[in-house]
Amino acid sequence: MSNTDNPNSPVDAQRRRVLLGLGAAGAALAGAGLSCPAMAAPAAKVTEAPKSEKTQDRHDYQGLHQTGVVTPRPAAGMLVAFDVLASDREDLERLFRTLDERIRFLMTGGPVAQVDPKLPPVDSGILGPVVVPDNLTITVSVGESLFDERFGLADAKPKRLSRMVGFPNDALEADQCHGDLTLQFCANTPDSNIHALRDIVKNLPDLLFVRWKQEGTVPPQAPAKPGEPEQSARNFLGFRDGSANPDSNDTRLMDALVWVQPGGDEPTWAEHGSYQAVRIIRNFVERWDRTPLQEQENIFGRVKTTGAPMDGRLESDVPDYGKDPEGKLTKLDAHIRLANPRTPESQQNLILRRPFNYSNGVNKNGQLDMGLLFICYQADLEKGFITVQTRLNGEPLEEYLKPVGGGYFFTLPGVTSAQDFIGRSLLAASKNLTTTA
Repeated sequence: MSNTDNPNSPVDAQRRRVLLGLGAAGAALAGAGLSCPAMAAPAAKVTEAPKSEKTQDRHDYQGLHQTGVVTPRPAAGMLVAFDVLASDREDLERLFRTLDERIRFLMTGGPVAQVDPKLPPVDSGILGPVVVPDNLTITVSVGESLFDERFGLADAKPKRLSRMVGFPNDALEADQCHGDLTLQFCANTPDSNIHALRDIVKNLPDLLFVRWKQEGTVPPQAPAKPGEPEQSARNFLGFRDGSANPDSNDTRLMDALVWVQPGGDEPTWAEHGSYQAVRIIRNFVERWDRTPLQEQENIFGRVKTTGAPMDGRLESDVPDYGKDPEGKLTKLDAHIRLANPRTPESQQNLILRRPFNYSNGVNKNGQLDMGLLFICYQADLEKGFITVQTRLNGEPLEEYLKPVGGGYFFTLPGVTSAQDFIGRSLLAASKNLTTTA
């Protein structure tokens, strides 16, 4: 018997292995043909960067109002509070002029200047040799503490700007509260916000000191189905956050609710600015996740899956509390009912919310440190956030959250020309007041 007739011969064994291998390969190819599109692109390598067509998105820096308030909220946000180290008005003006210069460049983008390699680079380089705008906005606001005796600004302080005080459920941490100045960064990606922050810190080392920082994100949503309204993103409690927010595309409504208008009792320089309220609100997600769904929905006053009010079908439906005076559908102490009772009087308390989810790792007790970076804007801080939050004192939702930081600030008016700069109207007004006095 020859080797070719012997099934146990090395030759036959090798042939069987080859045939089995071809059969397995064929089966794999057949399976791939069934499961993948015929013209599928080659698989990306693990280190290839994610692709985006939005890196050149940009907003105009100049305008009556600053960007980052009514402009659409992108996926990444960051709020940074600073102590101002300027020693006099001259330094303060240098601070504002430098901020203006850097923000103009960062929001527009462009090539980074190259220097002698023996010197520090002018840019961190994390976006590469050409900075992309990436939908970036940087919104400048000032705190009550900037209007102390250092710069002669006391008489120019906005009428309703105050230092944030704790509400009954707060556990405010001093190192996460207040500040002379805040910068709100919003962009398509976190790296663009971080790049912008590092640029500003690098260019103002003697004038700004970072007091606290909180980053956040907004989960992207699938496009709405034809004929249905867009839906709000969800917070880390699983409910939609932004339902019933005033329409930021309605210019007349924004003038009434968000922007300080001419002819009121605010200083003239503050016209077209806005009050900014910031709250870092920790969520006790472990406790929340063990709470029955029915109780969660009763606490919020909305259906968790759709975001609709308890008497509605869509998130955009308006609850009719007049038909539910005893709170059988929407509890009388439900979050949405307390925050906005939908009476003629409560219309003046509406605020424009711009929140971001945050996740800061794990606490020493092993609990997840996550929650909401709550930011809102209004023309009147007292009628807006302070009144709404006061109505919410004692609500059932307090068992699942704890505000730990934030502050009240005034968002400066916009920059209206190439010769203008952020903060100019404030400095000019206070100078005139000082001269007159």
